[in-house]
Amino acid sequence: MDRFRIAVIDDEPIVGREVKRGLSRDPYEVETFLDGESALQRFEQAEFDLVLCDLRLPGLSGLDVLKSVRQRHPQSEVILITAYSSVDTAIEAIRAGAFHYVTKPIKMAELRLLIKRALEKVMLVREKEALKEALFSQLRPAEIIGNSKVMREVFRLIDKVAPLDTNVLIQGESGTGKEMVARALHQRSARKDQPFVSFNCGGFTEELIANELFGHEKGAFTGATETKIGLLEAAHRGTIFLDEIGEMPVSMQVKLLRFVEERTLLRVGAVKPRPVDVRLIAASNQELKAMVTAHTFREDLYYRLNVVLIALPPLRARPDDIPLLIRHFLRKYSRAFGKEVKGVSAEVLDILAAYPFPGNVRELENIIERAVALSDETEITARDLPSDLRELSMRSLETQPRLSLEEKEKQYIQEVLIKTNYKKSLAAEILGLPRTTLWRKMKRHGLE
Repeated sequence: MDRFRIAVIDDEPIVGREVKRGLSRDPYEVETFLDGESALQRFEQAEFDLVLCDLRLPGLSGLDVLKSVRQRHPQSEVILITAYSSVDTAIEAIRAGAFHYVTKPIKMAELRLLIKRALEKVMLVREKEALKEALFSQLRPAEIIGNSKVMREVFRLIDKVAPLDTNVLIQGESGTGKEMVARALHQRSARKDQPFVSFNCGGFTEELIANELFGHEKGAFTGATETKIGLLEAAHRGTIFLDEIGEMPVSMQVKLLRFVEERTLLRVGAVKPRPVDVRLIAASNQELKAMVTAHTFREDLYYRLNVVLIALPPLRARPDDIPLLIRHFLRKYSRAFGKEVKGVSAEVLDILAAYPFPGNVRELENIIERAVALSDETEITARDLPSDLRELSMRSLETQPRLSLEEKEKQYIQEVLIKTNYKKSLAAEILGLPRTTLWRKMKRHGLE
Protein backbone atom coordinates (compact mmCIF):
# COMPACT_ATOMS: atom_id res chain seq x y z
CA MET A 1 0.00 0.00 0.00
CA ASP A 2 1.61 3.30 -1.15
CA ARG A 3 -0.60 5.83 0.65
CA PHE A 4 -2.95 5.46 3.58
CA ARG A 5 -6.48 6.84 3.18
CA ILE A 6 -7.93 8.95 5.99
CA ALA A 7 -11.47 10.30 6.38
CA VAL A 8 -12.03 13.40 8.53
CA ILE A 9 -15.65 13.89 9.65
CA ASP A 10 -16.57 17.15 11.39
CA ASP A 11 -19.51 19.49 10.87
CA GLU A 12 -17.17 22.46 11.27
CA PRO A 13 -15.56 22.87 7.80
CA ILE A 14 -12.54 24.64 9.28
CA VAL A 15 -11.61 21.54 11.32
CA GLY A 16 -11.48 19.36 8.23
CA ARG A 17 -9.47 21.94 6.29
CA GLU A 18 -6.94 22.41 9.10
CA VAL A 19 -6.42 18.68 9.60
CA LYS A 20 -6.03 18.12 5.85
CA ARG A 21 -3.54 20.99 5.62
CA GLY A 22 -1.65 19.73 8.66
CA LEU A 23 -1.25 16.26 7.10
CA SER A 24 -0.40 17.52 3.61
CA ARG A 25 3.29 16.61 3.92
CA ASP A 26 2.55 13.09 5.18
CA PRO A 27 1.98 10.08 2.87
CA TYR A 28 -1.79 10.17 3.35
CA GLU A 29 -4.81 10.74 1.13
CA VAL A 30 -7.23 12.82 3.19
CA GLU A 31 -10.93 13.41 2.43
CA THR A 32 -13.19 15.59 4.53
CA PHE A 33 -16.91 15.19 5.29
CA LEU A 34 -19.47 17.29 7.16
CA ASP A 35 -21.65 14.38 8.31
CA GLY A 36 -21.42 10.66 8.98
CA GLU A 37 -23.88 9.56 6.29
CA SER A 38 -21.85 10.94 3.38
CA ALA A 39 -18.61 9.54 4.85
CA LEU A 40 -20.05 6.03 5.21
CA GLN A 41 -21.42 6.14 1.65
CA ARG A 42 -17.97 7.10 0.37
CA PHE A 43 -16.48 4.33 2.54
CA GLU A 44 -18.44 1.75 0.54
CA GLN A 45 -16.91 3.02 -2.72
CA ALA A 46 -13.33 3.31 -1.51
CA GLU A 47 -12.33 2.14 1.95
CA PHE A 48 -10.43 4.27 4.42
CA ASP A 49 -7.66 2.99 6.65
CA LEU A 50 -8.45 5.50 9.38
CA VAL A 51 -11.44 7.65 10.34
CA LEU A 52 -11.13 10.84 12.39
CA CYS A 53 -14.65 11.61 13.57
CA ASP A 54 -16.24 14.25 15.76
CA LEU A 55 -18.43 12.80 18.49
CA ARG A 56 -21.20 15.36 17.90
CA LEU A 57 -22.52 15.39 14.36
CA PRO A 58 -25.85 16.20 12.68
CA GLY A 59 -27.72 12.99 11.87
CA LEU A 60 -25.54 10.02 12.72
CA SER A 61 -23.43 10.62 15.81
CA GLY A 62 -19.75 9.83 16.09
CA LEU A 63 -20.67 6.73 18.11
CA ASP A 64 -22.99 5.61 15.28
CA VAL A 65 -20.16 6.04 12.78
CA LEU A 66 -17.81 4.12 15.07
CA LYS A 67 -20.25 1.19 15.37
CA SER A 68 -20.79 1.07 11.60
CA VAL A 69 -17.06 1.10 10.83
CA ARG A 70 -16.26 -1.55 13.43
CA GLN A 71 -19.05 -3.80 12.14
CA ARG A 72 -18.50 -3.47 8.39
CA HIS A 73 -14.82 -2.56 8.14
CA PRO A 74 -13.16 -4.14 11.18
CA GLN A 75 -9.62 -3.66 9.81
CA SER A 76 -10.02 0.14 9.81
CA GLU A 77 -9.42 2.26 12.91
CA VAL A 78 -11.36 5.22 14.35
CA ILE A 79 -9.99 8.19 16.30
CA LEU A 80 -12.66 10.37 17.88
CA ILE A 81 -12.55 14.17 18.09
CA THR A 82 -14.20 15.61 21.17
CA ALA A 83 -14.52 18.66 23.34
CA TYR A 84 -13.18 18.50 26.90
CA SER A 85 -16.74 18.29 28.23
CA SER A 86 -17.32 14.93 26.54
CA VAL A 87 -14.08 13.14 27.43
CA ASP A 88 -16.03 10.62 29.50
CA THR A 89 -18.09 9.75 26.42
CA ALA A 90 -14.89 9.38 24.39
CA ILE A 91 -13.53 6.92 26.93
CA GLU A 92 -16.74 4.92 26.64
CA ALA A 93 -16.26 4.97 22.87
CA ILE A 94 -12.77 3.52 23.24
CA ARG A 95 -14.32 0.65 25.15
CA ALA A 96 -16.67 0.25 22.17
CA GLY A 97 -13.75 -0.10 19.76
CA ALA A 98 -12.31 3.35 19.03
CA PHE A 99 -8.51 3.48 18.80
CA HIS A 100 -8.21 6.71 20.85
CA TYR A 101 -9.46 10.29 20.98
CA VAL A 102 -8.17 13.86 20.61
CA THR A 103 -9.64 16.97 22.17
CA LYS A 104 -10.38 20.31 20.57
CA PRO A 105 -8.56 22.47 19.77
CA ILE A 106 -6.56 19.81 17.93
CA LYS A 107 -2.79 19.76 18.41
CA MET A 108 -1.29 18.47 15.15
CA ALA A 109 1.81 16.97 16.80
CA GLU A 110 -0.40 14.91 19.11
CA LEU A 111 -2.68 13.95 16.24
CA ARG A 112 0.21 12.88 13.99
CA LEU A 113 1.53 10.57 16.71
CA LEU A 114 -1.90 9.00 17.23
CA ILE A 115 -2.39 8.57 13.48
CA LYS A 116 1.01 6.89 13.16
CA ARG A 117 0.21 4.46 15.97
CA ALA A 118 -3.28 3.71 14.60
CA LEU A 119 -1.97 3.02 11.10
CA GLU A 120 0.77 0.77 12.49
CA LYS A 121 -2.00 -1.26 14.12
CA VAL A 122 -3.93 -1.32 10.83
CA MET A 123 -0.89 -2.70 9.01
CA LEU A 124 -0.19 -5.32 11.69
CA VAL A 125 -3.79 -6.55 11.57
CA ARG A 126 -3.77 -6.72 7.77
CA GLU A 127 -0.45 -8.52 7.67
CA LYS A 128 -1.81 -11.03 10.19
CA GLU A 129 -4.96 -11.52 8.10
CA ALA A 130 -2.88 -11.91 4.93
CA LEU A 131 -0.76 -14.58 6.62
CA LYS A 132 -3.87 -16.38 7.86
CA GLU A 133 -5.41 -16.26 4.39
CA ALA A 134 -2.19 -17.50 2.80
CA LEU A 135 -2.05 -20.34 5.33
CA PHE A 136 -5.70 -21.19 4.75
CA SER A 137 -5.15 -21.19 0.98
CA GLN A 138 -2.33 -23.68 1.50
CA LEU A 139 -4.46 -25.82 3.80
CA ARG A 140 -7.45 -25.86 1.48
CA PRO A 141 -7.15 -28.16 -1.51
CA ALA A 142 -7.87 -26.00 -4.55
CA GLU A 143 -10.56 -28.32 -5.89
CA ILE A 144 -12.58 -28.44 -2.64
CA ILE A 145 -14.76 -25.36 -2.22
CA GLY A 146 -15.88 -24.14 1.19
CA ASN A 147 -15.25 -21.49 3.80
CA SER A 148 -17.66 -22.58 6.53
CA LYS A 149 -16.42 -23.52 9.99
CA VAL A 150 -17.06 -27.24 9.44
CA MET A 151 -15.13 -27.26 6.16
CA ARG A 152 -12.22 -25.35 7.67
CA GLU A 153 -11.93 -28.15 10.21
CA VAL A 154 -11.88 -30.69 7.39
CA PHE A 155 -9.11 -28.75 5.61
CA ARG A 156 -7.02 -28.55 8.77
CA LEU A 157 -7.41 -32.29 9.34
CA ILE A 158 -6.38 -33.01 5.74
CA ASP A 159 -3.29 -30.88 6.20
CA LYS A 160 -2.33 -32.67 9.42
CA VAL A 161 -2.97 -36.20 8.20
CA ALA A 162 -1.73 -36.01 4.61
CA PRO A 163 2.03 -36.30 5.40
CA LEU A 164 1.47 -39.22 7.77
CA ASP A 165 1.69 -42.64 6.14
CA THR A 166 -1.36 -43.99 7.92
CA ASN A 167 -4.75 -45.44 6.97
CA VAL A 168 -7.64 -42.97 6.73
CA LEU A 169 -11.40 -43.55 6.75
CA ILE A 170 -13.59 -40.91 5.11
CA GLN A 171 -17.29 -40.96 5.97
CA GLY A 172 -19.96 -38.83 4.36
CA GLU A 173 -23.15 -38.98 2.35
CA SER A 174 -23.02 -39.57 -1.39
CA GLY A 175 -21.96 -36.45 -3.25
CA THR A 176 -20.02 -34.82 -0.41
CA GLY A 177 -16.63 -35.20 -2.13
CA LYS A 178 -15.02 -38.22 -0.49
CA GLU A 179 -12.81 -39.06 -3.47
CA MET A 180 -11.71 -35.41 -3.74
CA VAL A 181 -10.56 -35.56 -0.11
CA ALA A 182 -8.72 -38.83 -0.80
CA ARG A 183 -6.95 -37.26 -3.80
CA ALA A 184 -6.06 -34.22 -1.68
CA LEU A 185 -4.50 -36.51 0.94
CA HIS A 186 -2.49 -38.24 -1.77
CA GLN A 187 -1.34 -35.00 -3.43
CA ARG A 188 -0.08 -33.63 -0.11
CA SER A 189 1.81 -36.78 0.85
CA ALA A 190 5.28 -38.08 0.01
CA ARG A 191 3.56 -40.50 -2.40
CA LYS A 192 2.20 -37.70 -4.63
CA ASP A 193 4.41 -38.65 -7.61
CA GLN A 194 3.28 -42.28 -7.43
CA PRO A 195 -0.06 -43.78 -8.59
CA PHE A 196 -3.44 -42.92 -7.08
CA VAL A 197 -5.76 -45.86 -7.79
CA SER A 198 -9.48 -45.78 -7.06
CA PHE A 199 -11.91 -48.71 -6.78
CA ASN A 200 -15.62 -48.70 -5.89
CA CYS A 201 -16.49 -51.78 -3.84
CA GLY A 202 -20.25 -51.50 -4.36
CA GLY A 203 -22.25 -53.93 -6.44
CA PHE A 204 -19.55 -56.56 -7.10
CA THR A 205 -19.26 -60.18 -6.06
CA GLU A 206 -16.39 -61.41 -3.90
CA GLU A 207 -14.78 -63.12 -6.90
CA LEU A 208 -14.82 -60.01 -9.03
CA ILE A 209 -13.49 -57.79 -6.22
CA ALA A 210 -10.69 -60.28 -5.49
CA ASN A 211 -9.76 -60.38 -9.16
CA GLU A 212 -9.77 -56.58 -9.46
CA LEU A 213 -7.81 -55.92 -6.27
CA PHE A 214 -5.39 -58.88 -6.19
CA GLY A 215 -5.12 -59.83 -9.86
CA HIS A 216 -4.57 -63.37 -11.13
CA GLU A 217 -1.98 -65.66 -12.61
CA LYS A 218 -2.18 -67.00 -16.12
CA GLY A 219 -4.30 -70.17 -16.15
CA ALA A 220 -5.78 -69.49 -12.70
CA PHE A 221 -9.27 -70.09 -14.10
CA THR A 222 -11.00 -70.62 -17.42
CA GLY A 223 -10.40 -67.58 -19.56
CA ALA A 224 -7.31 -66.41 -17.63
CA THR A 225 -5.10 -66.40 -20.73
CA GLU A 226 -2.53 -64.05 -19.25
CA THR A 227 -1.36 -62.69 -15.90
CA LYS A 228 -3.27 -59.70 -14.61
CA ILE A 229 -1.82 -57.24 -12.08
CA GLY A 230 -4.45 -56.20 -9.52
CA LEU A 231 -5.18 -52.64 -8.45
CA LEU A 232 -3.28 -53.04 -5.17
CA GLU A 233 -0.10 -53.89 -7.06
CA ALA A 234 -0.80 -51.13 -9.58
CA ALA A 235 -0.83 -48.67 -6.66
CA HIS A 236 2.59 -49.85 -5.36
CA ARG A 237 4.35 -46.95 -3.56
CA GLY A 238 1.24 -44.87 -4.10
CA THR A 239 -2.30 -44.72 -2.68
CA ILE A 240 -5.25 -47.09 -3.06
CA PHE A 241 -8.69 -45.55 -2.50
CA LEU A 242 -11.47 -48.04 -1.69
CA ASP A 243 -14.78 -46.25 -2.07
CA GLU A 244 -18.03 -47.55 -0.52
CA ILE A 245 -16.06 -50.03 1.60
CA GLY A 246 -19.26 -50.85 3.51
CA GLU A 247 -20.60 -52.58 0.38
CA MET A 248 -17.76 -55.13 0.37
CA PRO A 249 -18.95 -58.69 1.13
CA VAL A 250 -17.97 -59.90 4.61
CA SER A 251 -16.02 -62.83 3.15
CA MET A 252 -13.95 -60.41 1.08
CA GLN A 253 -13.35 -58.25 4.15
CA VAL A 254 -11.35 -61.14 5.63
CA LYS A 255 -8.97 -61.13 2.65
CA LEU A 256 -8.63 -57.36 2.76
CA LEU A 257 -7.88 -57.49 6.50
CA ARG A 258 -5.04 -59.93 5.88
CA PHE A 259 -3.57 -57.58 3.29
CA VAL A 260 -3.90 -54.56 5.59
CA GLU A 261 -2.11 -56.39 8.40
CA GLU A 262 0.65 -58.05 6.35
CA ARG A 263 0.98 -55.76 3.31
CA THR A 264 1.38 -58.83 1.11
CA LEU A 265 -1.06 -60.31 -1.37
CA LEU A 266 -1.66 -63.51 -3.31
CA ARG A 267 -2.81 -63.17 -6.87
CA VAL A 268 -5.62 -65.59 -7.68
CA GLY A 269 -3.92 -68.86 -8.60
CA ALA A 270 -0.56 -67.88 -7.08
CA VAL A 271 1.31 -69.66 -4.26
CA LYS A 272 3.90 -67.02 -3.36
CA PRO A 273 2.82 -63.80 -1.60
CA ARG A 274 3.99 -60.50 -3.05
CA PRO A 275 4.88 -57.48 -0.86
CA VAL A 276 3.05 -54.26 -1.77
CA ASP A 277 3.70 -50.79 -0.33
CA VAL A 278 0.52 -48.72 -0.48
CA ARG A 279 -1.28 -46.19 1.62
CA LEU A 280 -4.88 -47.25 2.12
CA ILE A 281 -7.74 -44.73 2.19
CA ALA A 282 -11.27 -46.08 2.52
CA ALA A 283 -14.61 -44.29 2.28
CA SER A 284 -18.22 -45.06 3.06
CA ASN A 285 -21.57 -43.31 2.87
CA GLN A 286 -22.78 -45.62 5.66
CA GLU A 287 -22.05 -45.45 9.38
CA LEU A 288 -19.52 -48.28 9.64
CA LYS A 289 -19.60 -48.35 13.43
CA ALA A 290 -23.33 -49.13 13.28
CA MET A 291 -22.58 -51.84 10.71
CA VAL A 292 -20.06 -53.36 13.13
CA THR A 293 -22.77 -53.47 15.79
CA ALA A 294 -25.12 -55.10 13.27
CA HIS A 295 -22.40 -57.64 12.37
CA THR A 296 -22.40 -56.62 8.70
CA PHE A 297 -18.88 -55.16 8.85
CA ARG A 298 -15.87 -56.74 10.56
CA GLU A 299 -14.85 -54.96 13.74
CA ASP A 300 -11.14 -55.75 13.32
CA LEU A 301 -11.11 -54.36 9.77
CA TYR A 302 -13.01 -51.26 10.91
CA TYR A 303 -10.37 -50.41 13.49
CA ARG A 304 -7.55 -51.12 11.01
CA LEU A 305 -9.07 -48.68 8.51
CA ASN A 306 -10.22 -46.09 11.03
CA VAL A 307 -6.81 -44.91 12.25
CA VAL A 308 -7.89 -41.38 11.37
CA LEU A 309 -11.52 -40.52 10.60
CA ILE A 310 -12.48 -37.59 8.36
CA ALA A 311 -16.22 -36.91 8.51
CA LEU A 312 -17.56 -34.85 5.62
CA PRO A 313 -20.64 -32.73 6.40
CA PRO A 314 -23.65 -32.80 4.06
CA LEU A 315 -24.32 -29.61 2.11
CA ARG A 316 -27.41 -28.83 4.21
CA ALA A 317 -25.08 -28.57 7.24
CA ARG A 318 -23.01 -25.84 5.60
CA PRO A 319 -25.49 -23.51 3.84
CA ASP A 320 -23.02 -20.60 3.97
CA ASP A 321 -20.97 -22.42 1.32
CA ILE A 322 -23.81 -22.55 -1.21
CA PRO A 323 -23.09 -19.07 -2.74
CA LEU A 324 -19.37 -19.96 -3.04
CA LEU A 325 -20.18 -23.25 -4.73
CA ILE A 326 -22.66 -21.58 -7.08
CA ARG A 327 -20.04 -19.03 -8.09
CA HIS A 328 -17.45 -21.78 -8.65
CA PHE A 329 -19.77 -23.91 -10.80
CA LEU A 330 -20.97 -20.87 -12.77
CA ARG A 331 -17.37 -20.08 -13.70
CA LYS A 332 -16.59 -23.70 -14.50
CA TYR A 333 -19.51 -24.30 -16.83
CA SER A 334 -19.55 -20.82 -18.35
CA ARG A 335 -16.00 -21.54 -19.55
CA ALA A 336 -16.92 -25.07 -20.62
CA PHE A 337 -19.95 -23.93 -22.65
CA GLY A 338 -18.47 -20.64 -23.90
CA LYS A 339 -21.09 -18.54 -22.12
CA GLU A 340 -21.09 -15.41 -19.94
CA VAL A 341 -23.38 -16.48 -17.10
CA LYS A 342 -22.33 -14.37 -14.13
CA GLY A 343 -24.97 -14.78 -11.45
CA VAL A 344 -28.28 -16.20 -10.27
CA SER A 345 -31.58 -14.44 -9.64
CA ALA A 346 -33.00 -13.77 -6.19
CA GLU A 347 -35.64 -16.45 -6.76
CA VAL A 348 -33.03 -19.05 -7.68
CA LEU A 349 -30.96 -18.33 -4.57
CA ASP A 350 -34.10 -18.60 -2.44
CA ILE A 351 -34.96 -21.96 -4.02
CA LEU A 352 -31.45 -23.37 -3.61
CA ALA A 353 -31.09 -22.02 -0.05
CA ALA A 354 -34.32 -23.81 0.97
CA TYR A 355 -33.54 -27.07 -0.85
CA PRO A 356 -32.13 -29.91 1.33
CA PHE A 357 -29.81 -31.30 -1.41
CA PRO A 358 -30.07 -35.06 -0.81
CA GLY A 359 -27.38 -35.44 -3.50
CA ASN A 360 -25.17 -32.84 -1.79
CA VAL A 361 -22.50 -30.91 -3.73
CA ARG A 362 -22.70 -33.29 -6.68
CA GLU A 363 -26.41 -32.48 -7.05
CA LEU A 364 -25.80 -28.73 -6.83
CA GLU A 365 -23.13 -28.99 -9.52
CA ASN A 366 -25.53 -30.91 -11.75
CA ILE A 367 -28.21 -28.24 -11.24
CA ILE A 368 -25.84 -25.40 -12.13
CA GLU A 369 -24.38 -27.27 -15.12
CA ARG A 370 -27.89 -27.84 -16.50
CA ALA A 371 -28.91 -24.23 -15.83
CA VAL A 372 -25.85 -22.78 -17.60
CA ALA A 373 -26.40 -25.10 -20.55
CA LEU A 374 -30.04 -23.96 -20.91
CA SER A 375 -29.64 -20.27 -20.11
CA ASP A 376 -29.55 -17.64 -22.85
CA GLU A 377 -29.00 -14.80 -20.38
CA THR A 378 -26.18 -13.61 -18.13
CA GLU A 379 -28.22 -14.60 -15.06
CA ILE A 380 -29.71 -17.96 -14.09
CA THR A 381 -33.48 -17.70 -13.52
CA ALA A 382 -36.03 -20.15 -12.14
CA ARG A 383 -37.01 -21.33 -15.63
CA ASP A 384 -33.48 -22.74 -16.02
CA LEU A 385 -33.97 -25.04 -13.00
CA PRO A 386 -35.39 -28.58 -13.07
CA SER A 387 -39.20 -28.67 -12.91
CA ASP A 388 -39.27 -30.40 -9.50
CA LEU A 389 -37.30 -27.51 -7.96
CA ARG A 390 -39.63 -24.95 -9.53
CA GLU A 391 -42.64 -26.85 -8.18
CA LEU A 392 -41.02 -26.97 -4.74
CA SER A 393 -40.62 -23.19 -4.91
CA MET A 394 -44.27 -22.68 -5.93
CA ARG A 395 -45.50 -24.89 -3.06
CA SER A 396 -43.41 -22.95 -0.56
CA LEU A 397 -44.72 -19.65 -1.95
CA GLU A 398 -48.29 -20.75 -1.20
CA THR A 399 -47.48 -20.93 2.52
CA GLN A 400 -45.41 -17.73 2.65
CA PRO A 401 -46.51 -14.09 2.81
CA ARG A 402 -46.45 -12.45 -0.62
CA LEU A 403 -43.61 -9.98 -1.09
CA SER A 404 -43.24 -7.34 -3.77
CA LEU A 405 -40.36 -7.59 -6.25
CA GLU A 406 -38.74 -4.67 -4.44
CA GLU A 407 -38.98 -6.49 -1.10
CA LYS A 408 -37.69 -9.72 -2.64
CA GLU A 409 -34.69 -7.88 -4.11
CA LYS A 410 -33.91 -6.30 -0.75
CA GLN A 411 -34.21 -9.67 1.01
CA TYR A 412 -31.97 -11.36 -1.56
CA ILE A 413 -29.25 -8.69 -1.41
CA GLN A 414 -29.35 -8.74 2.38
CA GLU A 415 -28.96 -12.54 2.49
CA VAL A 416 -25.96 -12.44 0.15
CA LEU A 417 -24.36 -9.60 2.14
CA ILE A 418 -24.77 -11.53 5.38
CA LYS A 419 -23.37 -14.73 3.89
CA THR A 420 -20.35 -12.85 2.48
CA ASN A 421 -19.80 -10.92 5.73
CA TYR A 422 -20.58 -7.66 3.88
CA LYS A 423 -17.68 -8.10 1.44
CA LYS A 424 -19.05 -5.95 -1.38
CA SER A 425 -16.83 -7.27 -4.17
CA LEU A 426 -17.71 -10.90 -3.44
CA ALA A 427 -21.41 -10.07 -2.96
CA ALA A 428 -21.50 -8.16 -6.26
CA GLU A 429 -19.86 -11.10 -8.04
CA ILE A 430 -22.38 -13.60 -6.65
CA LEU A 431 -25.27 -11.27 -7.53
CA GLY A 432 -23.87 -10.67 -11.03
CA LEU A 433 -23.90 -6.89 -10.49
CA PRO A 434 -21.29 -4.14 -10.91
CA ARG A 435 -20.17 -2.98 -7.48
CA THR A 436 -21.54 0.54 -8.11
CA THR A 437 -24.98 -0.93 -8.92
CA LEU A 438 -24.89 -2.98 -5.73
CA TRP A 439 -24.01 0.14 -3.74
CA ARG A 440 -26.97 2.05 -5.24
CA LYS A 441 -29.35 -0.80 -4.49
CA MET A 442 -28.04 -1.05 -0.92
CA LYS A 443 -28.61 2.67 -0.49
CA ARG A 444 -32.15 2.45 -1.89
CA HIS A 445 -33.06 -0.46 0.38
CA GLY A 446 -31.41 1.01 3.48
CA LEU A 447 -28.80 -1.77 3.70
CA GLU A 448 -25.74 0.46 4.08
